[in-house]
Amino acid sequence: MSTPPRDQPAVRRIDRVLAFMSLGIVVLSIGCFLAVIIGTSSGVEDFSTGAWPIVFVVQMIGPIIAFALLLALLIMSFIRRGRASRAD
Repeated sequence: MSTPPRDQPAVRRIDRVLAFMSLGIVVLSIGCFLAVIIGTSSGVEDFSTGAWPIVFVVQMIGPIIAFALLLALLIMSFIRRGRASRAD
C-alpha cells in the first residue's frame, strides 16, 4: 500500500466517524421530513401518538446535530493540518 503524500496528513478514524455520523443524521432527518409530509398528505390526524413525536424531534434536532458534527470535523482538520505544517 502506498503512503500518503508528505504535504497531506493521513485521515484518522475519528474524522471518518464524524463525517459518516453527520451524513447519517442528515439522511435520517430528511427521511423523517418526508415521512411527515407523506403522513400529512395521507390524512393522519393524530401526530401526538405512536412514533410521530420521535419523528418530529429527529426532524427538528437532526440538522443541528449534523452541523455541529461537521463543525467539529472542520476544526479538527484545521488543527491537524496546522500541526503538520509546523512540523515540516
